[in-house]
Amino acid sequence: MVKSGEISLIGQYKVKTTSKGRVAFPKKLRNVLGNKIIITRGYDGSLIVISLKEWDKLIAGIEQKPFIFEATRETTRFLLGNAALIDLDLQGRFIIPFHLKEYAQIGKEVIFLGLGRYVEIWDKARWSNYQNYLGKNIKHISEKLNEAH
Repeated sequence: MVKSGEISLIGQYKVKTTSKGRVAFPKKLRNVLGNKIIITRGYDGSLIVISLKEWDKLIAGIEQKPFIFEATRETTRFLLGNAALIDLDLQGRFIIPFHLKEYAQIGKEVIFLGLGRYVEIWDKARWSNYQNYLGKNIKHISEKLNEAH
């Protein structure tokens, strides 16, 4: 969780991809994460963008689990095996690596979602569909979350 006084990543930002496949990382998000970011596969067809500092925390959590467990190996492959270190250009632009663009089915418009410590990237149409799902199911989802704790 984000500590009191720290800047949190919040909000939605719609961005068009260029003909060369570049995407401009929103300045408000860039101000928090910096110009060197990690991008990897996320859940539900999204991509995750995370700062180097938060990446180290994420990896530490995985590395604490025994390698002999299949779930540890699979999570490591999913997150680390698909990760890319990105240096944003002076305008905050970058090219989403092809394997990640293909995974998330990124088209001409993307949505960046600030989610506290990390950012998700969604294809605009996929995000719209997912928003509809959330809108119809949030009560049930919230109840499941309550049951988990």
